[in-house]
Amino acid sequence: MVISARAAQNQQRLFDSTFASLYPAYVAKAERKARTHEEVDQVIRWLTGYDQAGLEQAIGDERSVEEFFERAPRLNEERLLITGSVCGVKVQEVEDPLMHTIRCLDKLVDELAKGKAMDKVLRRA
Repeated sequence: MVISARAAQNQQRLFDSTFASLYPAYVAKAERKARTHEEVDQVIRWLTGYDQAGLEQAIGDERSVEEFFERAPRLNEERLLITGSVCGVKVQEVEDPLMHTIRCLDKLVDELAKGKAMDKVLRRA
């Protein structure tokens, strides 16, 4: 799939933004649906392999989104099982590896906010 120059520019802007700037939006989305920031952290840790201290440090360091995922201790292989649409884009069809991982996190937070059980969100059952 070829993306337009404008889409590529927007994608790069996302990669260059800080993860710390995105994190509050993930938490707010979950909290609006009676979920907690601890659950959001659990989802992020599952996806990235960060422990809680590492996650907090990565947010505090104001790493770019790209650095956040590149420096993740271990991206969970189960992320490849994540399917479905986020903002009209099918996660499984995203070709860029970094964008795919970002979309996976978006999808996980969406599922959390929609009330799915944590075991389902984390692909345990």
